[in-house]
Amino acid sequence: MNPKLLEILREPSTFAELELYPDQVEGDEVIEGRLVSKVSGKTYFIRDGIVRFVGMDGYTDSFGMQWNRFSKVQMDSANGANYSRRRFESESTWTNEELRGQWVLDAGCGCGRFAEIAAAKGANIIALDYSSAVDAARRNMKDRLPNTQYIQGDILDLPFAPNTLPFIYSIGVLQHTPDPKQCILELLKRVALGGRFCLTIYPRKWTTLFFSKYLIRPVTKRMPKQLLLKLIELSMPVLFPLTEVLFRLPFGLGKIFQFMIPVANYVDKDQFTRQQRYDEAVLDTFDMLSPTYDRPMRQSELCSALLESSIDEKDFRFPTDAICNVTGRKRLPNS
Repeated sequence: MNPKLLEILREPSTFAELELYPDQVEGDEVIEGRLVSKVSGKTYFIRDGIVRFVGMDGYTDSFGMQWNRFSKVQMDSANGANYSRRRFESESTWTNEELRGQWVLDAGCGCGRFAEIAAAKGANIIALDYSSAVDAARRNMKDRLPNTQYIQGDILDLPFAPNTLPFIYSIGVLQHTPDPKQCILELLKRVALGGRFCLTIYPRKWTTLFFSKYLIRPVTKRMPKQLLLKLIELSMPVLFPLTEVLFRLPFGLGKIFQFMIPVANYVDKDQFTRQQRYDEAVLDTFDMLSPTYDRPMRQSELCSALLESSIDEKDFRFPTDAICNVTGRKRLPNS
């Protein structure tokens, strides 16, 4: 943790300022130490350079497990492709000039696949995750992107005061929380007046309940995570070549089989080698079947949360219909 993070970091719930007591420092980074609230007196520890506001993975244990196990599969810097960069740019619509030098919160950073994109654009990234995935993110980026800070914290109890962060994004995360709408409200509360936000949630349509993953998740989400991953790894040598054929069928048949078979084989990713797609198939199939929560939203529900946060309809838009993705600005009063 760089001490400059104290400019905007506050105790969750009380929003009190925090006092730093470093124990081990390397260059500009506090590796071990503690933060003490100036109001409650509560102590929050810094371990391995990460500020820890929560102590256990809890409902996010599957994500901690998967991102530490598959920490580089989706990182552009490791796989040689640009899928993460393209997704970040298309969904956020933010330019390098807008991001440079600004505090930017990645809410639910996972292994850091999007954080490294924003950090490379010159943003001062705050990579936050409830799970131990934040440890994988730090390992992936600490030697290359010193403009990134790491926090293990809860989106529902964020360690930032209202109206403080110029940029906030959360991509593919909020549906995996106990209360996606409340997460949206909490995030938007922290966006600075005049600041920007980008939120992406799985979309809910009338067909969603019939999607194969939702038919088997009542079983798989309750399985021991190590057992589920082992079963996926054992079955993938059969399922991957099968879906290689079925998912490529013409006349819409491939799309039907993708809906019917809960295997995340992205056959259109031509920048990946076959092995890279195989590794991602194992990762994302586990990602589909293991989370405790998977609560997609309708676009209308997302709009309702934005309006409840006093975001005017003229100040947000949906860049793509393919996913439930919104980007917008929190206007100054009377602007």
